[in-house]
Amino acid sequence: MESQDTSHSLEILTARGKAAQSGVRPRRPRVTTATLIYDDLREAILGMRLVPGTPLQEKALTQRFGVSKTPVREALIRLAEDGLVDIFPQSGTFVSRVPVAAIPEAVVIRQSLEDTAVRRLIEIATQADIATIDAILARQRLLADLGDKDAFHEADEAFHQAIAQIAGYPSIPRLLRQIKVQMDRARRLTLPVAGRMHQVIAEHSFIRDAIARRDVEVASRAMKAHLSAVVPDIDRLRVQYPDYFV
Repeated sequence: MESQDTSHSLEILTARGKAAQSGVRPRRPRVTTATLIYDDLREAILGMRLVPGTPLQEKALTQRFGVSKTPVREALIRLAEDGLVDIFPQSGTFVSRVPVAAIPEAVVIRQSLEDTAVRRLIEIATQADIATIDAILARQRLLADLGDKDAFHEADEAFHQAIAQIAGYPSIPRLLRQIKVQMDRARRLTLPVAGRMHQVIAEHSFIRDAIARRDVEVASRAMKAHLSAVVPDIDRLRVQYPDYFV
């Protein structure tokens, strides 16, 4: 299997190289059914639409997606590798509980990478870059007023992605995608709390203003404080949702 995957990857790279030389855009690799199922379930788990402990029955999933068991099993295995699903051969498959111990480490890693991005952004930010951030904040305010938690979370992600992208570090969000999955699940539980979305906006706005003033140290401290806000929430969340955490 590994040699087949390597061969396939080489074929893709070769095709891209030839296409680049000819000026023709290469075709994107085909998205498999298993990947589509994986993406759908992953988003539902991260968005807490599938809460910890929810059983994931193969038969029900094959009927839901209209596929055979093979792509469903492949998707579930990938989710288990992400730490989002627990597979018990004799008992079944369930959405995993959130491991509290994994969250502080994820916060530290994210703080380090995003601090690097915000420091670099301050060195190179233009008025157009600040306007891009302002547009995201405006969308966040609208979504908070509407109470649209899912879309607000997407705009929240867009704020951090924009900082990394403008800073010239577009890979940071991709690197963090897996590292912060458990952190994201906990954060989604905080959004329904009254005033929480507007608190996030206030923290983002403070970071934005420090960037606009080119105040490196204030922006750095504000970003680190913002990203660590989920840590003190954990004890309260564990009391409120005792079956969700481990």
